Amino acid sequence: MSKVNVFFATGYEEIEALTVIDILRRAGIETNMVSVTGEMEVTGSHGITVKMDTLFDEKDEADMLVLPGGMPGTLNLLAHEGLTAKVKEYCSNGKYIAAICAAPTVFGKLGLLKERRATCYPGMEDELFCEEALEDAVVIDGKIITSRGMGTAIDFALALLTVLKDEEVAEDMSSKIVYRV
Repeated sequence: MSKVNVFFATGYEEIEALTVIDILRRAGIETNMVSVTGEMEVTGSHGITVKMDTLFDEKDEADMLVLPGGMPGTLNLLAHEGLTAKVKEYCSNGKYIAAICAAPTVFGKLGLLKERRATCYPGMEDELFCEEALEDAVVIDGKIITSRGMGTAIDFALALLTVLKDEEVAEDMSSKIVYRV
């Protein structure tokens, strides 16, 4: 069984974070909401406060790390030294890391996209420091998955489901949620 940790910082983008959690949980994937703030409740960029499953210091290993975007959430994720160390560790160990909207710039600033293709929120491509910035809804380059923003959150979540389970499971989920049927 796969396990995913989604990291929340103050100012996260609510739809990007919660869409991933909802779709992965519907598919039976253990998906943890992890606060990097030291508090069990984290407020997003649009004033929605969500109770977390665990704090960063209490979280355990997973098969994939996910960073939602949003401002200042993305900057707060980048400022968390424990999280950035964990992201680099996962990347160097060949584990999945994923980010959406502004959050792929965290990977870029950590030097993880140098020889990769990636996407992010329009206008932030210079902060990816990648080989090729694309405008695709979702870009999968090896074990790094990036996406553009709130409007691509379902595509992003289904892409994560595809790599964690398979294409058939993702297509079935797409049908069940009446997405592009």
